Amino acid sequence: MIYDLRHRTTYSYGDSAVSYARCVLRLTPVSNSHQSVIDADLKVTPRPSVSVERIGPFGERILTVIVDKPHNTLVIDATSRVNVHSPRPPSAADSQPWEEVRAAVMAAPSLEADGPAVYVYPTERTPITASITDYARESFAPGRPIIEACSELNRRIHADFRYDPGATEVSTPVLEAFNARHGVCQDFAHIMITGLRGLGLSAAYVSGYLRTVPPPGQPRLEGADATHAWITVWCGARDGWIGFDPTNAILAEDDHIILAVGRDYSDVAPIDGIILASGGQTLKVEVDVIPETEERPQAAR
Repeated sequence: MIYDLRHRTTYSYGDSAVSYARCVLRLTPVSNSHQSVIDADLKVTPRPSVSVERIGPFGERILTVIVDKPHNTLVIDATSRVNVHSPRPPSAADSQPWEEVRAAVMAAPSLEADGPAVYVYPTERTPITASITDYARESFAPGRPIIEACSELNRRIHADFRYDPGATEVSTPVLEAFNARHGVCQDFAHIMITGLRGLGLSAAYVSGYLRTVPPPGQPRLEGADATHAWITVWCGARDGWIGFDPTNAILAEDDHIILAVGRDYSDVAPIDGIILASGGQTLKVEVDVIPETEERPQAAR
């Protein structure tokens, strides 16, 4: 499936002009076995005085910009065209027993970004937490195939936790979201990663987009989509990395478009940085995920 993507972020500062902004942007999708980037463009207004592109430690494409001209509005406009061609997921029941996969993770010799060793250790956002490990363990009976066990955990998080955009913030600790049983996709991804790492399994955080389908007969509204988060689990050398979306209790397949993969949200935040200003700011984010076979969205009224 080929998608046209547009992600526009607008920061408005009112009457208090910003004299300096340094932004780290992870808004260009990656090319991997899941997808191929056909074209991509990233524009910042006002025009930056410095722009530096690089590949991050986990293969993510990063653009760092500096805007040192006073401005009241900063607009970041990312567009891309991506061909998503996810491999067909293997049979869950025929996957390796999870204990064998855990042993293979511990024996993995490579520290490359596509290997399991990098994603098995705790981070500040995904600390090993007894209650979350115990919650995950309920799906991992001795000898159970790993994809089958992960799929059940994926469904349980969807069933047991309430999606509530107002309940948490970017900085909310994973245990707080777990105990409250509510949050957003970032929280659900961190909870699942924390539980799996507590069992000795390798799990990574994925930032990206999810294709949404408008109601029958209704046009897609421009800018109405959003960024999304899910996880990918190393299921052994034979089956490799399999994506799980606990927010929706589904596997991550052709409806999921990857921006970046990391250990947790901190590694893959679409935008971070610093500004020098005396006032506050308002933020507006507009996202379009448009399949090639679909008509262009109609503007909202």
